[in-house]
Amino acid sequence: MDKFRMIFQFLQSNQESFMNGICGIMALASAQMYSAFDFNCPCLPGYNAAYSAGILLAPPLVLFLLGLVMNNNVSMLAEEWKRPPGRRAKDPAVLRYMFCSMAQRALIAPVIWVAVTLLDGKCFLCAFCTAVPVTVLGNGSLAPGLPPPELARLLARVPCPEIYDGDWLLAREVAVRYLRCISQALGWSFVLLTTLLAFIVRSVRPCFTQAAFLKSKYWSHYIDIERKLFDETCTEHARAFAKVCIQQFFEAMNHDLELGHAHGALAATPASSAVPATTKGAEEEKEKLRGITDQGTMNRLLTSWHKCKPPLRLGQEKPLMGNGWAAGGPRLPRKEVATYVSKV
Repeated sequence: MDKFRMIFQFLQSNQESFMNGICGIMALASAQMYSAFDFNCPCLPGYNAAYSAGILLAPPLVLFLLGLVMNNNVSMLAEEWKRPPGRRAKDPAVLRYMFCSMAQRALIAPVIWVAVTLLDGKCFLCAFCTAVPVTVLGNGSLAPGLPPPELARLLARVPCPEIYDGDWLLAREVAVRYLRCISQALGWSFVLLTTLLAFIVRSVRPCFTQAAFLKSKYWSHYIDIERKLFDETCTEHARAFAKVCIQQFFEAMNHDLELGHAHGALAATPASSAVPATTKGAEEEKEKLRGITDQGTMNRLLTSWHKCKPPLRLGQEKPLMGNGWAAGGPRLPRKEVATYVSKV
């Protein structure tokens, strides 16, 4: 258990590196999933485009949602977004920063899937095989004589070499090379655009909005650390609360045993000697309870923490207003007035 606890603490202290590793693993898994996926084009005019769109868009959406679900900050973002303002106003810039940080990591695996799909070319071939220019690549003299439904049915079989029977109109290898060339060009363009966009977001944007970027980053880290410390404090309080309850239960049982065996000196002596030590341990645990010793008070504390978190100013007694000052404006130096009363 100690080893697992140490590993868990290490992952908590290096959460950003851990999430980057998870996103990298998901990216490799998405590429491996595509290589292991058995792509079967229906080779029907009405289904090729729908099947290809599903293969191109559905898995990236699933991977994106998985990336968000595996990020521990999703619950923190939802909690910060839905909490009542109370004595602490919500900053939309901090919420945007938190969401963008999670979305950037969650988009890695979907981008890899789309890039690999376009570079492979099978999906693009299945989707746009009916749009091949037959008059340019094939026997243009025979194409006008075919009705459009028959031509679409014939071209829809291009991805399926087992059933394609239109070599007299268009060589299958020519159509495949043509569509895969376009698909790979789109794939490399997609990789280039996403790389440039990532570079702009990660490198160039903070240079123009450095002050706002630093503020959002700082308060995002503060919300994360505050939540962890609050959870640790609640865990420590719950442990002390449970320990005191158990100790009080055993003390009550010992007292009942003492009353029941008042005539037996051998049974009474060990119990009476164990009571002071138990009471001393209970007093030490009660100090950790911080004065909260019943369920109702603890429930009110948790409700108050959710509805009315303390203002972000140390030593602040009054709630902050929209301008950042406490109610009534900035604090002025107190003037001490001494009053002397003489008795006559």
